[in-house]
Parts: sequence; C-alpha cells; structure tokens
Amino acid sequence: IPNTKKPRSRPPTSLRDQLGFLQGHLPPYSGPYSVGCMDIEVPVSHPRTFSNIKRNGHHLLQIETVLFTLYYPAAFGTGEGKDPAGRTKWSRATWLPRPRVEAARAYARFAGLPEPLGIAYFAVTTMLTKLRAFRNPPPATHWPPEGNGKKAGYTVKNEEGAAPEGAAKEPMFPLLIFSHGLGGNRTAYSSLCGEFVSYGFVVCALEHRDGSGPRTFVNHTREGEGSMEEGEKKGGVDHSDQERDSGYGKVDYIFPEGNPKDTAPSNEKGVDSELRGAQIELRMAEIEEAFRVLKQICAGKGAEVARLNLRREGYVGGNSRGLEGVNWEVWTNRFHVDKFTVAGHSFGAATVVEILRHADRFENVQAGIIYDIWGAPIKPPQEDQRHRIHTPILGINSEAFMYWQPNFEAVMSLMHEATEQAAPAFLLTVRGSIHLNQSDFSLLYPHVCSFFMKATVNPERAIDLNVSASLEFLRDVTTGAGKSIIKRCLTDEHFLETDILDELPTENRPPDAWIAARLKIPHEFRTRIATKAQRKLKRKISGAFCGPGDEVWMHYKPDMTELQDW
Repeated sequence: IPNTKKPRSRPPTSLRDQLGFLQGHLPPYSGPYSVGCMDIEVPVSHPRTFSNIKRNGHHLLQIETVLFTLYYPAAFGTGEGKDPAGRTKWSRATWLPRPRVEAARAYARFAGLPEPLGIAYFAVTTMLTKLRAFRNPPPATHWPPEGNGKKAGYTVKNEEGAAPEGAAKEPMFPLLIFSHGLGGNRTAYSSLCGEFVSYGFVVCALEHRDGSGPRTFVNHTREGEGSMEEGEKKGGVDHSDQERDSGYGKVDYIFPEGNPKDTAPSNEKGVDSELRGAQIELRMAEIEEAFRVLKQICAGKGAEVARLNLRREGYVGGNSRGLEGVNWEVWTNRFHVDKFTVAGHSFGAATVVEILRHADRFENVQAGIIYDIWGAPIKPPQEDQRHRIHTPILGINSEAFMYWQPNFEAVMSLMHEATEQAAPAFLLTVRGSIHLNQSDFSLLYPHVCSFFMKATVNPERAIDLNVSASLEFLRDVTTGAGKSIIKRCLTDEHFLETDILDELPTENRPPDAWIAARLKIPHEFRTRIATKAQRKLKRKISGAFCGPGDEVWMHYKPDMTELQDW
C-alpha cells in the first residue's frame, strides 16, 4: 500500500519498550488519557447450564461467575509515587493471564502444537510482557484540552482542559462492552480496548467461559455465596470431584465433537450450530451479568463488588493487589450505564449481532461494532420483526476475510437488515490487514503476521484505523451517553466519508486453500521494497496527501438523508 499515514505518536516510556527484542512489548496508547485497569470476577445472580451438551457426564456450558477486565481513563499521577494501596511500586498485569504456564499450555493445545513447544515459545516471546495499563488507579476526573481533531491525542496526554459549554466540570465517560473471539480472552485485545480508553471510554472486556478461549479458571468460595454447593442448589450446575477438591473449575477450548475444524472456510461439514448457538446464549448471559456489576459500581456499591471479588490473592489467576486501595466513592456516576456500545471480534462480533437483535433484553445498547465477524454462526433473523437489528451497526473487515465470499455475503446481509429497520449501517475493510490485526497478536508477533500471513499494514496503524473509524461512527450515530467526550478526544480522519467501491478488489486474493487465513502479495520482495520507497518519497514531498480511501475500502454506508433521519 504505497500511500499510508504513519502510526500515531507513541513514544517509548521505559527501558522495556526500547529493548523490545528481549520480549514482545505492547505500544503505549495514543490518546490524551492514561489507562488503568481492574480484574473482577464475581458470582452471577443466577447460576445455570446452557444446552444439554455433555462431556464425561458433566455439562460443558454453564455460568457460575463472570470475569472481566475493566479498562478506564486514569487520574493524574497514575504510575507515580505510591499506588492506591500505599505500595512503593505500581503493578501492571501480565499480558498472558495467570497462571501463565497453564495459559501457554492451553494456547499450544488450541494451535495443535506440542505443549512443551508452546510453553517454550511463549517463554521467550511474551510470557513477561505486561499490559500498558496500571492496576487500580483512581479514574480520571478531568477533560483533556481541545485540539485533538488536528493533533494526535498523545501530544496533550495528561493535561487538563476546560469543560465543553454546558457540560459538567467532571466528564462522565461512555461505556463499551467487548466480546472476544475464538482463542481470545480478556487481555488479548488490550491494545484495541486501551486505545478506546485513552480517548475517553470505559471498556469492559469479558473473558467468556463458553469454551471459546484457550483456557479460563472459574473460582469459587469454600462456602456460602459463590460456592459450588450454592450453584448446584440454585441453578443445577454440576462439578467433578477434582473441581470440588481444588475449589475451582477449568474451562478449556471446546473442539466440536466429530467436527473439530468447524471454523475452516473449506470445512464441508459446516459449523456446529448446536454448540455455537449455545455458546452465544451463554455469552449474552455473561454480558448481562457484567452489566449488572457495572451498574453496581456506577451506583456507588463498588465496595460490595470488591467484597465478592475472586481475583485476589489466594484464588487461581488472582494477584496480591486484588482491588486494594480502590476508592469506590469516586466511581459513583463516573461512566454512563443508561446507554452503552457493544463490540466484538470474530465470534465476539457474532455475539454482538444477537445482542442487537434482542433489544428487549438489551434495551440500553445504543450501537454495535463488529470487527472481522465470523459469519457462519449467525442464524437468519426470526419471523418476529422485533428480532432484527434496530440500532446502528459498524462492520470493519480485514482484507483477508473480505475475500471469503460466503462470509462477506453474510456480513452484507446484516447491513441490509439494519437498513430495512432504518438504522445506519457501515461496512469497510482495512487494506493489507489479516484477521489478527484487531488483536494484540499482530503487535506482539508482527513478523509472523507479515511473513507467514502476508499482512502488509503496519500493526499499530491497523489499530489506529479501527479505533478512528469506530469513534467517527459513534460520534455520528449516537446521542448523549458521552458523545461530548468523543468529540473532544477524537482525531477525525474522515474514514466514513470514503466513497463506496464499485466492485471488490481481487489483486491480493490468495488461493482457495488459504482463504481468510492470509493474503497473496504478487512479486512480494519487489512489491514490499517498492511501496516502502514510494511511501517515504510521498511523505517528503510538500503537500503530499493521504486520503481515507488509500487505507480503507468502503462497501456499504447510508446516504446523508438516511443518516440525518436517524
């Protein structure tokens, strides 16, 4: 791609950043806010099972606790001096969830690699990698300065500006709930989530317990609320003897029985509809539970959430910091719960579609964003007209998934479905990108993505493109619920103004055997060298301009009248 912008400014902030060759590292966030995070796992209000799918006599799909990482704009002084609990050193969570060896072993199993090889590979690449967010700082209470529409947010990071006219002195942040894809977890999209936060969002990143992640641990108290015995009595969930002895459960990735590669485009058996449908139902229940907890925090009842939190010292996957030192009073009305946005990647995007179709259950959802959706699990809408997409929807494809024709047609059908209900719908593709470019994997393993999967987009720029287009979308289609903070922080690159393509490009379409998995680069060595030289030359020429259509392709969008009517 010869005509692209550089990634936004993200100067290295530590020696760890500058010595990235020793371990993979995640780039700092580019927006005007610093980022904090909290790990929360609490018992659900109604433990229960989903479907009758069993293995070894036990239900595969059941909900007992909900686990998520809450990313949020952090106050001035985060990372400096003592932490909120009075410790001299601030803590950052590791990117690979604890226990890290177990997570590495699970990823190896998910990828079909020998476990010792997977553990060794993660040990030398990302086992020591940390998130960019600090644990448990107070939330920000300031507005950033004006001017981000023309400058990268990083140039005014941690500076205070005046509140917009008519707005409260302290901002109330918009809320986004994020659902991961197959093989993901609550930290696998930390860069995408953290970027949203750096531009003024509170983001709740779920870790689903539906067997779609490589491995997750479900903690329980020994007795009373949150115990295994209580779950068995209240919801009919079941546990093995090993789980009862250890005090926790373990959920590994579920390979469909007799059809372990149901995700492959070339799989003749198709998708395991029973399993995937039940997983989506469980995911929707987890999002409802997470929203219930978020409303408690926003209502000033965070201390009760902290009391029930099972991600603290003494529990699997917990840490010594837990939620120590958090001042829950300052969280009262700190973010919007009257309206929120749902977003997801791949299978998480399929989850978002079902949430949008169930407006009666999710009446607070104001918009949906689907990143590189896996369309196979999407069922046709029910005959009931209420089971349709009635809220604005934005789809952002990777170029690799764009060439997967049945999947692309499924996504286009969702755009038409929303339009039929008079809801704005946008669909675009990030050029040169692959399926992993919306996750942290492309940032931590850029050479794997470039040389084996043939990604040509800069991985940091790919995050910029996804977040910028998403913010422009939310600015244009939502009202209230933090819109003023979006306007204040947004770096507008006018991606939604890109003209619609007349027909799909085919130049980088791979052979059928590699559809959706990688791109094709004709004359690769010459092409990479030539386009790099062109980019440098164009950036040096005075007045050289990179338009939105140079980096993204637009496939579907409303006309101006439809948008104004909405």
